[in-house]
Amino acid sequence: MVKHIILWTLKEEFSGEEKETIKQGIKEGLEGLSGQIQGLLEISVRLPSSTVDVMLDSTFESAKALKNYSTHPKHVAVADGKVRPYTATRACMDFEV
Repeated sequence: MVKHIILWTLKEEFSGEEKETIKQGIKEGLEGLSGQIQGLLEISVRLPSSTVDVMLDSTFESAKALKNYSTHPKHVAVADGKVRPYTATRACMDFEV
């Protein structure tokens, strides 16, 4: 199995209220992919109160499944519509479990 962890910070141009709405949209969009993409075993979005705004914690059955997820149309639609337009920084870590 492969863990896929991403940490994002949102752009500073958004107000606190806008950021809360954006974070909820990211959470709903990404967690909505559960059961929609083959090889995606678990997906959870956390909204920490630390130096980042959003954390994605996902598990895939293999590195190939993670690669397929990255280009899957449903994932791309969420990433392009709910994540990328609003995020300033992204840190990612993938590892075998």
